[in-house]
Amino acid sequence: MEGLAETHGNGILQLCTTHFDHIDKKIIGMLQENAWTPIKEIAKEVYLSSPAVSARISRLEKEGILKGFHAQVNYEAFGYGIKAFINLSVEPYQKKEFYPFIQSVPNVIECNCVTGDYSMLIEVAYQSTVELDHFINVLQRFGHTKTLIVFSTSVEHRDIAF
Repeated sequence: MEGLAETHGNGILQLCTTHFDHIDKKIIGMLQENAWTPIKEIAKEVYLSSPAVSARISRLEKEGILKGFHAQVNYEAFGYGIKAFINLSVEPYQKKEFYPFIQSVPNVIECNCVTGDYSMLIEVAYQSTVELDHFINVLQRFGHTKTLIVFSTSVEHRDIAF
């Protein structure tokens, strides 16, 4: 049995439990490695029929275990060679305005609400430092920023092994 946190309409965070077994874990692992793995190949690996594997994948999606299937894109190939992390101080009363704003910025890869001296950690990709500087200037209407520009990445985004 594994646990997941789920927020309901009332804003209360509850721990949900869902059952998945070693076969589900094997399916998840294969899909993490290659989301395009054919159902037939997965079925062969887990010793189930293709319809049974499809049903398990559908259940895992419905339960929120599998949240999507994505292509990993090399941003530099499109000229987005400037990757940065921006720490931002946002006051609680500003979040109602901040969240829609940050979701509308296409260069934002990820935005996390965090603990510590800053309340937000924002990952962005831009084609130039001039564009990044402009974004930071706009962002500062919400609070103080601290920016870290990435020189290199020693560990790319990866999934957690089961």
